[in-house]
Amino acid sequence: METWYYEVTEIDGDYARLKRTDISSEDLKLVARALLPPEIAEGSRLKYEWMQYELLSP
Repeated sequence: METWYYEVTEIDGDYARLKRTDISSEDLKLVARALLPPEIAEGSRLKYEWMQYELLSP
């Protein structure tokens, strides 16, 4: 399974917008916050692997 890396660019209520950081792309992905680690904040870095998001240390 592939591994993708994201940065949280915006938190808007129950959703967060994520930007891929492992490839060059301006597209943002809208994800329900229920699928993300509860301690995320704007600027948090995430790893997506095996259908789970993991918060990476700063």
